[in-house]
Formats: sequence, C-alpha cells, structure tokens
Amino acid sequence: MLTSKEVLAIFREREAYLEGHFELSSGLHSGRYLQAALVLQYPSDATKVCRSLAYLFKSLGVEVVISPAIGGIVVGQKVAEALEARAIFAEREKGYFTLRRGFTIHPGERVLVVEDVMTTGGSVEEILKLVELSGGKVAGVGCLVDRSGGKIFFDLKRKNKEGLVQRRIYPKSLVSLEIQAYPKTKCPFCKEAVPLVKPGSRVREG
Repeated sequence: MLTSKEVLAIFREREAYLEGHFELSSGLHSGRYLQAALVLQYPSDATKVCRSLAYLFKSLGVEVVISPAIGGIVVGQKVAEALEARAIFAEREKGYFTLRRGFTIHPGERVLVVEDVMTTGGSVEEILKLVELSGGKVAGVGCLVDRSGGKIFFDLKRKNKEGLVQRRIYPKSLVSLEIQAYPKTKCPFCKEAVPLVKPGSRVREG
C-alpha cells in the first residue's frame, strides 16, 4: 500500500498538483488544485493508487463500487477490480445523480462509494442517497484525496422495525490535505484579478 507521501509524489511527478486560481466542481474557489485525471491517464499509476485505496476496504465484503461521472469512473473501475466487485457509475440527469445504461443496485448489496478528490463531499452525499433509495447497504466511502483535512462526514438515516436509525460515515482517503476553499464572493484571488481556471470534470448546474 502506498503512503500519503508516495501518492503526493505521483501527483507532483505528473504535474497534477497545481497552484493558481481554480473553480472547483463544488463552485468554490481555491489556490491549489489536484487534477487526478492527470495521474489516472497513466494505467500503471491508476492501478497503484486505486489498489491502495481498495486495500482500505478489503475486509468489508464489497459487492458493488459506485462513483460519480466523470471524474470518479476510473477510480471506481480500478477499485472494483481490486475488490473483485462490480463497477458502476452515476450520471447527472436534470440536475440529479441517477443510474443509467442499465446499471442497478440490488436490495441488500454492499456498496462502496468512491471519488477521486473530495472538497465538500456534495456529489458523494447525493450518491449515498441514491444507494439507499435503491436498497443497497453502504459499506463505506473512499477517495484518493480528501481536501477537507478529514472534516467531511456523512449522516445516513434508515428506517427499520425499531424506528429511525442514524449512522455516521467518515470517508477513508490516501491523502488528507486541508486546502482552503472560498465562495466566489470572498475569494482573495478574485479580488486580485488572478485569472480563473475551471479544470473540473463537470459543469455546475443552476
């Protein structure tokens, strides 16, 4: 399994750890950006980092790995391969994540949600709801890089015969960095007129 330093070294080697003025897929602005796609374009690197991520969940009996399109697709495929599980992805349709292309989650299946880079966890939170609505059991959440420095968590609520059960899930990551992100109205780089780059994998809606 790769250490955090080794993973970051791969990102730097592939020039995937960038500095400047970026708009994240969450809509927030930041002075640093980790473009996982620049690492994942190399199959050998993708295999190394994703097998290390899969290792964190090897004992959980994962049957399905789901990720958000587009950024998480390669991660999901590689992690699923390492766990000998199915790999599916969710796509946005009319602003909401949904399963298309004949993908299904069968009731009771143990599902792992994975992402490349998490900033706020918004996409993952939507997919967790999709998994639960489909009847799947959330086995865990993983990402290559957690930009929140470990501050993200997800509260799941499920009804059973005894009533409402709440469960808190903390994501597991290979790298945890606390990188400041700002709303556009409070972004210091906007105030300094630093050119804005939008390198994310999806266009924000609304």
